[in-house]
Amino acid sequence: MTNNKGLLIILSAPSGCGKDTVFQAIKKLRNDVVESVSATTRKPREGEVEGVNYYFKSESDFQLMVVNDELLEYARYNNCYYGTPISGVEKAINDGKICFLIIDVQGAQSILKVRPDAVSIFLLPPSLEVLEKRLVNRSTNDIDDVKNRMKIAQREIDMAPLYKYTVVNDDLDECVNTINNIINKELLTLNSKEIK
Repeated sequence: MTNNKGLLIILSAPSGCGKDTVFQAIKKLRNDVVESVSATTRKPREGEVEGVNYYFKSESDFQLMVVNDELLEYARYNNCYYGTPISGVEKAINDGKICFLIIDVQGAQSILKVRPDAVSIFLLPPSLEVLEKRLVNRSTNDIDDVKNRMKIAQREIDMAPLYKYTVVNDDLDECVNTINNIINKELLTLNSKEIK
Protein backbone atom coordinates (compact mmCIF):
# COMPACT_ATOMS: atom_id res chain seq x y z
CA MET A 1 0.00 0.00 0.00
CA THR A 2 1.45 3.35 -0.97
CA ASN A 3 1.27 6.46 1.19
CA ASN A 4 1.25 8.73 -1.91
CA LYS A 5 4.26 10.75 -0.83
CA GLY A 6 5.43 13.32 -3.29
CA LEU A 7 8.85 14.05 -4.72
CA LEU A 8 11.40 16.66 -3.81
CA ILE A 9 13.01 18.10 -6.95
CA ILE A 10 16.01 20.41 -6.92
CA LEU A 11 16.23 22.64 -10.00
CA SER A 12 19.39 24.71 -10.37
CA ALA A 13 20.76 26.83 -13.18
CA PRO A 14 22.94 29.86 -13.66
CA SER A 15 21.12 33.21 -13.55
CA GLY A 16 19.52 33.85 -16.95
CA CYS A 17 19.08 30.16 -17.87
CA GLY A 18 15.29 30.38 -17.67
CA LYS A 19 14.66 28.20 -14.61
CA ASP A 20 11.55 30.20 -13.62
CA THR A 21 10.17 30.05 -17.18
CA VAL A 22 10.81 26.28 -17.31
CA PHE A 23 9.15 25.77 -13.91
CA GLN A 24 6.05 27.79 -14.92
CA ALA A 25 5.73 25.68 -18.09
CA ILE A 26 5.95 22.43 -16.06
CA LYS A 27 3.37 23.79 -13.63
CA LYS A 28 0.96 24.37 -16.55
CA LEU A 29 1.59 20.82 -17.74
CA ARG A 30 1.00 19.08 -14.38
CA ASN A 31 -1.47 19.73 -11.58
CA ASP A 32 0.69 18.05 -8.89
CA VAL A 33 3.59 20.55 -9.05
CA VAL A 34 4.27 23.21 -6.43
CA GLU A 35 7.24 25.46 -5.77
CA SER A 36 8.84 25.81 -2.39
CA VAL A 37 8.81 29.51 -1.56
CA SER A 38 12.27 30.66 -0.47
CA ALA A 39 13.14 33.33 2.05
CA THR A 40 15.56 36.02 0.90
CA THR A 41 17.13 39.28 1.97
CA ARG A 42 17.13 40.42 -1.68
CA LYS A 43 14.92 43.41 -2.49
CA PRO A 44 11.73 42.52 -4.39
CA ARG A 45 11.79 42.96 -8.17
CA GLU A 46 8.86 44.67 -9.86
CA GLY A 47 5.77 42.44 -9.79
CA GLU A 48 7.11 40.02 -7.15
CA VAL A 49 4.66 39.17 -4.38
CA GLU A 50 5.45 38.41 -0.72
CA GLY A 51 4.74 34.73 0.07
CA VAL A 52 4.28 33.85 -3.61
CA ASN A 53 7.70 34.58 -5.18
CA TYR A 54 9.69 34.86 -1.93
CA TYR A 55 9.38 35.66 1.73
CA PHE A 56 11.28 38.94 1.78
CA LYS A 57 13.20 39.24 5.06
CA SER A 58 15.50 41.73 6.73
CA GLU A 59 18.97 40.34 7.54
CA SER A 60 18.07 40.16 11.25
CA ASP A 61 14.82 38.24 10.56
CA PHE A 62 16.67 35.86 8.26
CA GLN A 63 19.36 35.24 10.92
CA LEU A 64 16.57 34.44 13.40
CA MET A 65 15.25 31.73 11.04
CA VAL A 66 18.78 30.27 10.89
CA VAL A 67 19.15 30.27 14.69
CA ASN A 68 15.71 28.61 15.11
CA ASP A 69 16.58 25.82 12.60
CA GLU A 70 13.65 26.80 10.37
CA LEU A 71 15.62 26.42 7.12
CA LEU A 72 16.46 23.26 5.18
CA GLU A 73 19.42 25.17 3.73
CA TYR A 74 20.59 28.70 3.22
CA ALA A 75 23.33 30.44 1.30
CA ARG A 76 24.71 33.86 0.48
CA TYR A 77 24.61 34.67 -3.22
CA ASN A 78 25.49 37.98 -4.87
CA ASN A 79 25.49 39.71 -1.42
CA CYS A 80 22.02 38.45 -0.44
CA TYR A 81 20.84 35.51 1.68
CA TYR A 82 18.50 32.84 0.30
CA GLY A 83 17.03 29.95 2.27
CA THR A 84 14.43 27.17 2.10
CA PRO A 85 11.88 27.05 4.93
CA ILE A 86 11.41 23.42 6.10
CA SER A 87 7.69 23.58 6.89
CA GLY A 88 6.48 24.28 3.34
CA VAL A 89 8.61 21.53 1.78
CA GLU A 90 7.49 18.84 4.23
CA LYS A 91 3.82 19.76 3.86
CA ALA A 92 3.95 19.61 0.05
CA ILE A 93 5.68 16.19 -0.02
CA ASN A 94 3.32 14.75 2.59
CA ASP A 95 0.38 16.00 0.48
CA GLY A 96 1.73 13.97 -2.47
CA LYS A 97 2.96 16.97 -4.44
CA ILE A 98 6.02 17.33 -6.67
CA CYS A 99 7.82 20.04 -4.68
CA PHE A 100 10.36 22.03 -6.68
CA LEU A 101 13.21 23.80 -4.94
CA ILE A 102 14.62 26.35 -7.38
CA ILE A 103 17.98 26.99 -5.74
CA ASP A 104 21.66 27.63 -6.48
CA VAL A 105 24.36 24.94 -6.44
CA GLN A 106 25.46 25.81 -2.91
CA GLY A 107 21.93 25.28 -1.61
CA ALA A 108 21.52 22.10 -3.67
CA GLN A 109 24.63 20.55 -2.11
CA SER A 110 23.34 21.34 1.39
CA ILE A 111 19.91 19.85 0.60
CA LEU A 112 21.36 16.65 -0.87
CA LYS A 113 23.32 16.05 2.36
CA VAL A 114 20.13 16.05 4.44
CA ARG A 115 17.73 14.83 1.72
CA PRO A 116 19.63 12.36 -0.49
CA ASP A 117 16.24 11.24 -1.88
CA ALA A 118 15.84 14.60 -3.66
CA VAL A 119 15.94 14.43 -7.47
CA SER A 120 18.52 16.95 -8.70
CA ILE A 121 18.27 18.60 -12.14
CA PHE A 122 20.70 21.17 -13.54
CA LEU A 123 19.64 23.42 -16.42
CA LEU A 124 22.41 24.33 -18.82
CA PRO A 125 22.36 27.24 -21.28
CA PRO A 126 22.91 26.38 -24.98
CA SER A 127 26.23 28.28 -24.64
CA LEU A 128 27.91 30.91 -22.45
CA GLU A 129 27.43 33.45 -25.27
CA VAL A 130 23.66 32.88 -25.27
CA LEU A 131 23.61 33.16 -21.48
CA GLU A 132 25.47 36.48 -21.55
CA LYS A 133 23.08 37.83 -24.18
CA ARG A 134 20.06 36.84 -22.02
CA LEU A 135 21.57 38.60 -18.99
CA VAL A 136 22.33 41.77 -20.97
CA ASN A 137 18.75 41.82 -22.30
CA ARG A 138 17.36 41.75 -18.76
CA SER A 139 16.71 45.37 -17.85
CA THR A 140 17.39 44.59 -14.15
CA ASN A 141 21.11 43.89 -14.76
CA ASP A 142 23.81 46.52 -15.32
CA ILE A 143 27.14 45.63 -17.01
CA ASP A 144 29.03 45.01 -13.74
CA ASP A 145 26.21 42.78 -12.53
CA VAL A 146 26.29 40.82 -15.82
CA LYS A 147 30.08 40.29 -15.50
CA ASN A 148 29.66 39.12 -11.92
CA ARG A 149 26.80 36.77 -12.84
CA MET A 150 28.85 35.32 -15.73
CA LYS A 151 31.73 34.51 -13.34
CA ILE A 152 29.27 32.85 -10.95
CA ALA A 153 27.63 31.00 -13.90
CA GLN A 154 30.94 29.46 -14.96
CA ARG A 155 31.56 28.16 -11.42
CA GLU A 156 27.99 26.79 -11.26
CA ILE A 157 28.24 25.06 -14.65
CA ASP A 158 31.40 23.33 -13.40
CA MET A 159 29.22 21.78 -10.65
CA ALA A 160 26.62 20.34 -13.09
CA PRO A 161 28.13 16.79 -13.01
CA LEU A 162 27.15 16.55 -9.32
CA TYR A 163 23.47 16.55 -10.34
CA LYS A 164 21.54 13.38 -11.22
CA TYR A 165 20.26 14.97 -14.44
CA THR A 166 21.47 17.79 -16.71
CA VAL A 167 19.09 19.32 -19.26
CA VAL A 168 20.00 21.96 -21.87
CA ASN A 169 17.46 24.78 -22.07
CA ASP A 170 17.72 25.62 -25.77
CA ASP A 171 14.16 24.84 -26.87
CA LEU A 172 11.62 25.44 -24.06
CA ASP A 173 9.11 22.72 -25.10
CA GLU A 174 11.87 20.13 -25.47
CA CYS A 175 13.38 21.10 -22.11
CA VAL A 176 10.01 20.92 -20.32
CA ASN A 177 9.18 17.58 -21.96
CA THR A 178 12.54 16.14 -20.80
CA ILE A 179 11.95 17.29 -17.20
CA ASN A 180 8.38 15.94 -17.27
CA ASN A 181 9.74 12.54 -18.38
CA ILE A 182 12.28 12.66 -15.51
CA ILE A 183 9.45 13.32 -13.02
CA ASN A 184 7.38 10.41 -14.40
CA LYS A 185 10.39 8.07 -14.26
CA GLU A 186 11.22 9.06 -10.66
CA LEU A 187 7.56 8.65 -9.57
CA LEU A 188 7.49 5.16 -11.11
CA THR A 189 10.67 4.24 -9.22
CA LEU A 190 9.30 5.67 -5.96
CA ASN A 191 5.95 3.86 -6.31
CA SER A 192 7.58 0.52 -7.15
CA LYS A 193 9.75 0.80 -4.01
CA GLU A 194 6.71 1.59 -1.83
CA ILE A 195 4.71 -1.35 -3.20
CA LYS A 196 7.51 -3.84 -2.31
